[in-house]
Amino acid sequence: MTDTLNTTAPVTTGLYIGGRERSTDDVLEVLDPARPGVVVGRAAAATKEDVADAVAAAKAAYPAWSALSATERAAQMAAAIDGLADERDEDARILSLENGKIVHEAWVDALVFEIRWQLALSIADEVDQSKVLPPAPGIPVQTTIQYQPLGVVTVIVPFNWPIAILGASLPHALLAGNTAIVKPPPSTPLATTRLVQRVAEKLPPGVLNIVTGKDSEMAGLIENPDIAKVCFTGSVNGGKRIMEMASRSLTRVTLELGGNDPAIIREDAVLDDDHLDRMFGAIFDTTGQICMNAKRLYVHRSRMDELVAGLTARLERTVLGHGLDEGTTMGPLHQTAQKAFVSEIIEEAKDSGATVLEFGELPGGEFADGNFLRPAVVVDPDPSLRVVTQEQFGPVIPVIPFDDDADAVRLANDTWAGLCASVWTADTDSANRIGGQLECGYVWVNDHGAARLDLRAPFGGMKHSGMGREQGIEGVRAFQDTRSIAHAADSTEQADAGH
Repeated sequence: MTDTLNTTAPVTTGLYIGGRERSTDDVLEVLDPARPGVVVGRAAAATKEDVADAVAAAKAAYPAWSALSATERAAQMAAAIDGLADERDEDARILSLENGKIVHEAWVDALVFEIRWQLALSIADEVDQSKVLPPAPGIPVQTTIQYQPLGVVTVIVPFNWPIAILGASLPHALLAGNTAIVKPPPSTPLATTRLVQRVAEKLPPGVLNIVTGKDSEMAGLIENPDIAKVCFTGSVNGGKRIMEMASRSLTRVTLELGGNDPAIIREDAVLDDDHLDRMFGAIFDTTGQICMNAKRLYVHRSRMDELVAGLTARLERTVLGHGLDEGTTMGPLHQTAQKAFVSEIIEEAKDSGATVLEFGELPGGEFADGNFLRPAVVVDPDPSLRVVTQEQFGPVIPVIPFDDDADAVRLANDTWAGLCASVWTADTDSANRIGGQLECGYVWVNDHGAARLDLRAPFGGMKHSGMGREQGIEGVRAFQDTRSIAHAADSTEQADAGH
């Protein structure tokens, strides 16, 4: 593996604006999180003028694209992803290098984009459907409710699952009749740019544009008055900044932000190998760096030992290493700062007297300075500790006992977050009752995590976990506005309406 990595030429990507690739004088240097001194590639760094050009190109393409029917747009969009999978292995290799996650996850990242794109196209017939309200007593009009696209939209995605997350919104925005500008994350721009450009090249010029660069140059993707909507996935603080910037021009936003997902494991929960495997993946996939990962386990006191033993058995098989190494089961954290934060909250838990179990061996050699961290389980921590109250976004999970359902629901809801949650129980009625009391946008029963998401269903958070919904027809409607057209009824209808 190492020899292959060392002989691979760095990847270079440009901007894609108005149907043309564009290079820039400045570039973003992309580093390997497992070997922070190694350059994976270089992405174009747009200037403010490049950003303005992208907005102008998308605006120019909007009239013709929005004039098509949804089914006509869907046909062009289907053709645009034809053959996309041909380069999936290379997309996954590059994403693993720049992100740090294991290559299988990177491969799935690209696959999910295509699945979400196809699912969006499957509801094309619903997009243009209108609704008619007939005249009624005291209302002498027949009203048609229609939907129309917004205009130019910006889609901003994060580093952890950039391609898959893009699939939750981009196809819906385009299908609705909008044109789009995609902003890949500055620390992992390469694979996303490559894939999206292959799609954009098969669409009319300006319908889909790609801009990479430093955040200091990107304000025009949000503040430009020709931007109708911004769809942002990222941290809570990032969402607050986006919302503040968008407010200056009353630009609409969809914000899919951080989570602090609780999982409630009741006394009657099934904890066989299948369920424990699901739970383990829900916690530690992508080295814990997924917004909808389980981040707090509330476990009935009678099942604590069994649950901890089940996680321990799986964590003991952890192999930390480079994401492209076939034997690796857990890669590095993406950023050095995140490694420092997660290390800090683990040490804080140890200092408080909580039992902290750590697993795996840190790799040495050329990976000694990588962003690797041993996964950890924190048993019965004080609820006020940051490992409980904050989103860890790393390979650590607090396991907290409870005694009755009301206590579990109270603890689960006692947070700033409201993205997802799960209930683990053998009783369907209890699952529905507890699930209906949880303050979040998505609840699993006997399951949890991104790998188990229904990609047809609307997804989004409550409280500080965001606003708006992605996926499904609700995700399309989020990129449309509503118009009512009222026709005066004829004299007979008016007379009938008055009696």
